Amino acid sequence: MKRTAVLNVVGLTERQIGPNTPAIAKFLSLGQAATIDPAFPAVTCTAQSNYLTGKRPSDHGIVANGWYNHELAEVTFWKQPNQTVQAPKLWHDLRLANDGFTCATMFWWYNMYADVEWSATPRPMYPADGSKHFDITTWPYELRPALKSELGDFPFPTFWGPMAGRQSPAGNPEAVSEWIANAAKWIEKKEQPTLNLVYLPHLDYNLQRLGPGHPEIASDLQRIDRIVGELIRFFEARGVQVVLLSEYGITAVEQPIHLNRLFRERGWLAIKEELGLERLDCGNSRVFAVADHQVAHIYINDKSIEHDVRRLVEGCDGVTAVWGQAEKQANGIDHSRAGDLVATAAENAWFTYYYWLDDALAPDFARCVDIHRKPGFDPVELFKDPARGSMPRVMLKLLKKKLGFRMLMDVIPLVASLVKGSHGCRPSDQADWPILISKSAALGTDKALDSTEVCGVLRSHILGGK
Repeated sequence: MKRTAVLNVVGLTERQIGPNTPAIAKFLSLGQAATIDPAFPAVTCTAQSNYLTGKRPSDHGIVANGWYNHELAEVTFWKQPNQTVQAPKLWHDLRLANDGFTCATMFWWYNMYADVEWSATPRPMYPADGSKHFDITTWPYELRPALKSELGDFPFPTFWGPMAGRQSPAGNPEAVSEWIANAAKWIEKKEQPTLNLVYLPHLDYNLQRLGPGHPEIASDLQRIDRIVGELIRFFEARGVQVVLLSEYGITAVEQPIHLNRLFRERGWLAIKEELGLERLDCGNSRVFAVADHQVAHIYINDKSIEHDVRRLVEGCDGVTAVWGQAEKQANGIDHSRAGDLVATAAENAWFTYYYWLDDALAPDFARCVDIHRKPGFDPVELFKDPARGSMPRVMLKLLKKKLGFRMLMDVIPLVASLVKGSHGCRPSDQADWPILISKSAALGTDKALDSTEVCGVLRSHILGGK
C-alpha cells in the first residue's frame, strides 16, 4: 500500500490555477489532472459521499447538505454521524484489501462515529444553561486535548460566519485551513495513517461572499496556495503521495430565488406565530422548499397540488430544471430523503430559504449564524449587518455572555442580494468544474471523471494501480 494524503481544496478549479497559485501550478506541472463532472447536487456532503463511496445519492442517501426528515417533520442540516451515509466507504474496501490499512479523517464531513482510526471535526458544546462553547470532537477522545495543546483552540468563528475568510479578532483569513493543515501534519507525525483525508475550506468563503471575479480572490488563492504548498512538501518529504481535489466550482450569481415566498403567496405554506415572530411549519404546509445553494428539494404534503407546484416552479425566473420521479431516477437522486420535486437554478441564481414577507416578523435565528435551526442553507451568514454588527453592540453582547446572561448574536443581514457566488448546479464551462491533480500514473485519464469514479482513483493510488 502507498500512503496517501488527499487534500480537499474546496472551490479549486482549473480556472484558478495560475500566477496566484505557484505551488499548486508546480504540482500540476509535475503530474496530471482530470476535471470532475460534479456530483449532483454539487455541495459538500453529496460530493464527499460520492467520492468516498463511489455511489450516487440514490444509493448513499446524501441528497444535499440537509433535507426534510419525514419521521420528525423537520428539516435537518449538517448532521455529523457517519452512519447517515448509507453505503460502504473507501476505507472499508481498503481494510479488506490489507488489514494493516489505517485512516485519518481530518475535518471531512460525516466524521463522527466513522470506523476510522483517527478523526476530528467541529462540534460545539451546548450545556444545559443554554450557552454554546466552540470546540471540536475527535476519536479517539484523547486526540482532542492533544491537538489543542499543540495547536491551540480550534478557531471556530473562522470556520463559518462573518469572520470566515476575513481578518478578525478570531484570526487571520486563512486561520481555520491553517489549523486543519497543522492538525493533519500532527497526525502524520504521530500515527502515519495510510490514508489522510484533509479538508481545506479557505476558498469557499470569499468566492461566495465576493464572487469569483472579485480582485480580493487573488489574495485568497495566494493564502491557500501557501498552505497547500507546505503540505505537499511536508508529506512528500515523508514518502507520502499527495492527491489534490475539490468538491465543486463556484460561479458568479446575481439572482436569489425565494420559492417559499412564492408558495406562501399561493396559500400553501403553514406559518406558526411564536413570540410575535413567524416559524415555518413544515408538517402542516401543503408544500415547502428546502434550499441548498443552487438546488431546492420541494416536499409536497398535499399531492393534489403537485401539478400546480411544478408548473409554478418551472415558470419561475432563474429556474432551469424541475425534476419529478423519472428525472430523479435518471440522475441518481431517487431516494426517500429527496424532495418530491427537485429544482435547479441557473448558474447566476441560487435559492434562499426565506419564507417571511416582512423582515420585522422573521424568526430570531434568521439574523444569527444558526446552521441547524434554519430550514435551508443560508450563505448570507457570511455577512455582517453594519448596524447590528457594529463593534460596540457586539462587544456588549459578548460581555453579557461572559457574565452569564443570555444574549442573541443577531448580526446577520436579511439581504439575499449580497451573495455573489454559489454552487450546486453543473456549470456549463468545464473550467468551473472541480478538479483532481496527482503525480501518480494511476490517474491515467484525459477525460473528465464522474464524481463516483474518484473513489476508484483513490483506491488505485493507495493499492498501486490494482
